[in-house]
Amino acid sequence: MSWAQRICASNGFNHGITVAIVLNAIVIGLDTSADLTADYGRWFNLANQIFLGIFVIEAAIKMMAHAPRVQDYFKDGWNVFDFSIIVLSLLPATGQLATRARPARLLRVLRLISTLPELRLIVATLVRSIPSMGHVLALMSIIFYVYAVAGYHLFHEIDPTHWRNLGISLLSLFRIVTLEDWTDIMYAAMAAEPLAWMYFVSFVVLGTFVVVNLFIAVVINNLDEAKQERLETLTSAPTREEILRELKQTQQALAAVQRKLEQLDNS
Repeated sequence: MSWAQRICASNGFNHGITVAIVLNAIVIGLDTSADLTADYGRWFNLANQIFLGIFVIEAAIKMMAHAPRVQDYFKDGWNVFDFSIIVLSLLPATGQLATRARPARLLRVLRLISTLPELRLIVATLVRSIPSMGHVLALMSIIFYVYAVAGYHLFHEIDPTHWRNLGISLLSLFRIVTLEDWTDIMYAAMAAEPLAWMYFVSFVVLGTFVVVNLFIAVVINNLDEAKQERLETLTSAPTREEILRELKQTQQALAAVQRKLEQLDNS
């Protein structure tokens, strides 16, 4: 095992990078204060450059850990994610690119996701849930469309502010499904149609409690599957390449011990 591989495998290295990301996030937050920036802006910029240097060194060490097949570094999606953020952070903070450099610097905070295994698991779960959510979105789109058309015909003369056309009706339904002051829209309709509450209550039940719970069910199901796959990966038998690599490292270690013993005998 090379020195770079030993460093990458050590807990101190990983914890140190996590601490650096947290400290960098604190500095970025302090830099939003006009008073603090006026007094310590130079030190904030210096700290950001130091943190960027740490992250560049981290990426270089991880690449050397994959030597001579450095391209294997980019086979891990999280490494690509970290490397992309570092490249964006290298944008100059002055001139025409200054407005893009500060948001790119803020992206470093997202690296906490890649350093914490549990957060990586949650993000991976959300990504793998996207195909399954397509069916839920299709169901939700149908419900929205039906209720939007019905709402237009029922209420566009009573409350043109919220139901004057199909687009505005869809926006009103989106407001209702978020449960943000949706009763104001309902009471405005009930002023002319006392039974209008049936329309709104049924939509809230379908749109909020049913569809939203379907989203949650899909995510939880994929989270369980992701945890199971992670457990299988951790408990899976080593591959032939891994066995050969460990055997080669053992042979090298034994050869080093033998050389030391020969040196002791000769002395």
